[in-house]
Amino acid sequence: MQRLLYLLALTSLLVGCSYSPLERERETPSGDYRAEGKASYYGARHHGKRTASGERFDQHALTAAHRTLPFGTRVKVTNLNNHRSVVVRINDRGPHVRGRIVDLSREAAERLGMLRAGVAPVRVESLD
Repeated sequence: MQRLLYLLALTSLLVGCSYSPLERERETPSGDYRAEGKASYYGARHHGKRTASGERFDQHALTAAHRTLPFGTRVKVTNLNNHRSVVVRINDRGPHVRGRIVDLSREAAERLGMLRAGVAPVRVESLD
């Protein structure tokens, strides 16, 4: 009985660490990146601070944070609620919140029409 409870607890822990159903990442046959999931944005509180790439964060620039894409990668981010798109450059690491695939600058979030909501379902596609 204890082994069964241990196995169930371990299984629950492993399932809890997996991607959420909204996050779908894949590399296309040509090596391009494409993912769907949630986006958030960061702005004034981080403005002027150094990003993981070493440059200073500018909330008015079209930049984003991604966990794995190389710095300098240009990606097209499309808000799946209203189909607005914006091209941003990856210059930071993140997001650091579970269930999100990209953190956008305030300017990028504004162009996508997601400032009021703060979080939106998006598609991210590499352009480089």
